[in-house]
Amino acid sequence: MPEPKKPGAKGAKVEAPPADKPAEDDEGRDELPEDEHVPGEEPQMSQISGLLVEKPQSVTAIKGKNVTFVAKVDSSQLLRKPNMKWLKGKWMDLGSKAGKHLQFKETYDRNTKIYTYEMTIVKVVDGDAGGYRCEVTSKDKCDSCTFDISVEAAEETQQTNILEAFKRSGDAGEDAGELDFSGLLKKRERKQKEEPEINVDVWEILKNAKPCDYEKIAFEYGITDLRGMLKRLKKMKKVEPKKSDAFLKKLDPAYSVEKGKKIQLSVELADPNAQVKWLRNGQEIKPSAKYIFESVGGIRKLTINKCTLADDAAYECVVGEEKSFTEVFVQEPPVTITKMLDDVHVVVGEKVEFEVEVSDEGANVKWMKDGVELSRDGKYRFKKDGTKHWLIINEATTEDIGTYYVYTSGGESKGELDVEEKELEVLQSIADLTLKAAEQAVFKCEVSDEKVTGKWFKDGVEVIPSDRIKMTHIGRTHKLVIDDVKPEDAGDYTFVPDGYALSLSAKLNFLEIKIDYVPRQEPPKIHLDTTGSFVNKNTIIVVAGNKLRFDVDITGDPPPTVCWKKGDTELSEAEGRVRVETRKNLSCFVIEGAERADEGLYHITVTNPAGEDKADVMVKIVDVPDPPENVKCTGVGEDSASIQWDPPTFDGGVPVKGYLMERKKKGSSRWTKLNFDIYESTTYEAKKMIEGVLYEMRVFAVNGIGMSQPSASSKPFMPIAPTSEPTRLTVEDVTDGTCALKWLPPERIGAGGIDGYIIEYCVEGATEWVQANETPVEKNSYRVRGLPVGEKMLFRVTAVNIAGRSPPAVMAQAVTIREIVERPKIRLPRELRTKYIKRVGEKVNLVIPFQGKPRPVVTWLKDGAPLDTKLVNIRTSDVDTILFIRQAAREHSGQYTLSVQIENMEDKVNLEIQIVDKPGPPIAVTVTDVWGFNAALEWKPPKDNGNCEITGYTIQKADLKTKEWFTVLEHNRRPSCTVSDLVMGNEYTFRVFSENICGMSDDAGISKNTAAIAKTGLQQKQQPYKEKDMCSSPKFITPLMDRSVIAGYSAAISCAVRGYPKPKIIWMKNKMIIGEDPKYLMQNNQGVLTLNIRKPSLFDGGKYTCKAINDLGEDEVECKLVVRVVTEKEEAKK
Repeated sequence: MPEPKKPGAKGAKVEAPPADKPAEDDEGRDELPEDEHVPGEEPQMSQISGLLVEKPQSVTAIKGKNVTFVAKVDSSQLLRKPNMKWLKGKWMDLGSKAGKHLQFKETYDRNTKIYTYEMTIVKVVDGDAGGYRCEVTSKDKCDSCTFDISVEAAEETQQTNILEAFKRSGDAGEDAGELDFSGLLKKRERKQKEEPEINVDVWEILKNAKPCDYEKIAFEYGITDLRGMLKRLKKMKKVEPKKSDAFLKKLDPAYSVEKGKKIQLSVELADPNAQVKWLRNGQEIKPSAKYIFESVGGIRKLTINKCTLADDAAYECVVGEEKSFTEVFVQEPPVTITKMLDDVHVVVGEKVEFEVEVSDEGANVKWMKDGVELSRDGKYRFKKDGTKHWLIINEATTEDIGTYYVYTSGGESKGELDVEEKELEVLQSIADLTLKAAEQAVFKCEVSDEKVTGKWFKDGVEVIPSDRIKMTHIGRTHKLVIDDVKPEDAGDYTFVPDGYALSLSAKLNFLEIKIDYVPRQEPPKIHLDTTGSFVNKNTIIVVAGNKLRFDVDITGDPPPTVCWKKGDTELSEAEGRVRVETRKNLSCFVIEGAERADEGLYHITVTNPAGEDKADVMVKIVDVPDPPENVKCTGVGEDSASIQWDPPTFDGGVPVKGYLMERKKKGSSRWTKLNFDIYESTTYEAKKMIEGVLYEMRVFAVNGIGMSQPSASSKPFMPIAPTSEPTRLTVEDVTDGTCALKWLPPERIGAGGIDGYIIEYCVEGATEWVQANETPVEKNSYRVRGLPVGEKMLFRVTAVNIAGRSPPAVMAQAVTIREIVERPKIRLPRELRTKYIKRVGEKVNLVIPFQGKPRPVVTWLKDGAPLDTKLVNIRTSDVDTILFIRQAAREHSGQYTLSVQIENMEDKVNLEIQIVDKPGPPIAVTVTDVWGFNAALEWKPPKDNGNCEITGYTIQKADLKTKEWFTVLEHNRRPSCTVSDLVMGNEYTFRVFSENICGMSDDAGISKNTAAIAKTGLQQKQQPYKEKDMCSSPKFITPLMDRSVIAGYSAAISCAVRGYPKPKIIWMKNKMIIGEDPKYLMQNNQGVLTLNIRKPSLFDGGKYTCKAINDLGEDEVECKLVVRVVTEKEEAKK
């Protein structure tokens, strides 16, 4: 074996053991055996779970160089990000030391789900050598790894500039750190002494040495790695395992089991009769449904059923003084996703719900968006109900567009969220206006959203409201009103909704009037301008609610007279809503807020002396359509409903383009839109509704003008579906012409419930089913009657609710309609197989079931004779017979025989009924002897024992003076007794009660003679009474206590004194007796003495004394009273 290096050798390490020894790892950081550790060092933490897929390795670093350690953690089975700690020694957390010398880095690979942690030591120094540990934890899982750093000096280079060695430590410049003079020290080479090599087996020396000599031997032979030497030495020592006297086979070191499964721990004992104890975390386990103990010969087994995370613990099996240890690890099965996420498409501002369903109710899930975990805040909400989990976004925005992920410990799912911008629809645009001076200009528009605000602009400049210019916003309508129009008001007006890339424009034209006088006559002429509001010749279309101003140019000289008519009604000039304004050469027909009644043919006639002219103008009023009518639900499904309605009676003068639908829950005020695009049909199927919830629907009609008012809400309807088919349809009984069926309710019932069941039957081979019941039956059984005898019949049952019939449950095989003969059998209840005992007056109700087909003949007998139905009531059905007695009497006792007979087959049982009552009193009670303080009694049993055995007697005594009865004996079995402890000089009489199972007799047997206890010559000597002397000298039992009081606040001092006769009390201040000074109040309450001082001042401070004096002596106590004045600082603190 090579000799280890001497202390002077550089880089000395302990060599490997001899070749004949077991091969060991030749590095000094080998771990100890499982049950041992280096003295002074804690054993390494057991690795509960293999989280670390790559562990940092021990290194030998060069001083001044950088060294990096890498640890990788697999997070594929983790719900949360793992927590990594880098430690030096036992407890030093290096995370708090991060800086220029220690640097930490963390990265994550989404594809492999691997976290990579790096620790870099910059410019290693000697102080960095030692043992290190990295720990990773995540919820209930953890893992750790240890590694060592040893530091070697770098090769020396000749110092050329001595000033460079004189420097400061650190990297912050010439003023940083402390002065480091180590560079100026001259290194000297140690001269190695040449010694002859001696072949010494150091390991043999260490194995035979005492532990206290290990350090000395290591120093002598140049072993510097003492820790590595101890670890290797312990591994080299072959310790023979101590053979257990109690166990032939111990528990395995560890067991693993999945959550919800069972596990069995087994040991084998040397003594088959030995008793064992099972412990869990040091606490004894008791047998139960969860923990089952088994013993087969010398084998002892512990079975743990339905393991949970709480069963993850250390277990022991104890036999006498010996123990066997193990550890059970419970693995939680991965949580899988049973219902994946669906993609969601919404409009800005709507609510978003992502729903996922997992396999375990108690599972936790993690929500992420584009790789970032989502947390509960004002934007995101998480909801959980059983196995269902929801991610809720209350108001969606375009920023929420993306891919959302949900993760469990055993799966993941993703869903896309698409958010569309909400489009604003223009229901009515603004129109061009041509006005004259002093008239009113009204620009009006209508949009689809009531909440939208906007701004008005004139020629690109925002309009500012004033007394003449007003802007209003009512519902979906926006108006700009300009009173007293002026020439400068002419221009382009634009309405811009806030938040939308949309604008509505119109032009205001100012009409100037010029009058030219031509003194001549000219026939009148009507000049109609068909280029403006006319859609065709002489027809004007006006949107309801808008203002119509129709200017007609008229020529003629002299100025003609204008007459407007609608039908035969002439329209005169007035200030009303429909009016005619006439000026020279111009007639204006005005309708303020056009209505549907204003529609029609209007005639204009102009006349002057030169002639006449006529023209017709057709005014057509267009409006939003009327609401649709007769909205109703025509059918429902599990989560859907079919809706139908009639078109509006008036389409507004413009064809209806389509419809918009809304729904809401009954009782709610929030309507939800079902479609954003116009729906052209008058039937619609609404989906994604909740079964069992009442809904209401309403419909809007849309034409080219706008959207109508909502229709009347439909009658409330509920989405429901028929139930599933009934289950377990079986035949309960078959007779000639009838068949009894029974079944179980459907597995899925739904919100509609079950109104009943329909039973149908048909002959085997036929296709026509006949309904057996006219109305649905509510019970889960039914007897079908009127069936042909001998035929084979098929049966089926259908569940019925408001949604209709369920699929039928059909009998798998045909049933032959024929009576089945069954032998009669009486099933006697257990309590009637012995004597049946009841008290007099109690109720007897015996129900005895039997079986047999056809219906058997039931016969009752009492004591072999037919039963008298006047004394006993008998009721018999197809399956049982009842014997009923309202009030039992003794004559009801006897043997009853029940016979059940079918043709020549018969079954019989015998019942014995015993009716009992309280017994009568004993007879012939006699005092047979008297001696000393004792008396002997005898009596005979009662004539009436209550129809049952006498169980005992109760004896009472009474002296003839007081005649009060006292019980002396209870439950005496014999008809005789001896009464002791009688009082001398008294004469006693006795009485006896008899007892049975009903209790004591109502009356007692009284003794015929008495027992007199004679007096003897004894006399009592009374001790003379000596009165106690209560006199005592005064003595204070509670002294006065020193006190410090504040000037101006009343104070009191008190003490307590005892003495007899009552002592005289004297109070003194500074040895001077306090007299009748009103400042002091002295009180004496049962020996408690109190001196009250009213508003003391500085002069009241001093020594106070209380003296008590009586004829037997005196006593005094004293205390010191300090009176202080409150300063301004103390007042300020208060």
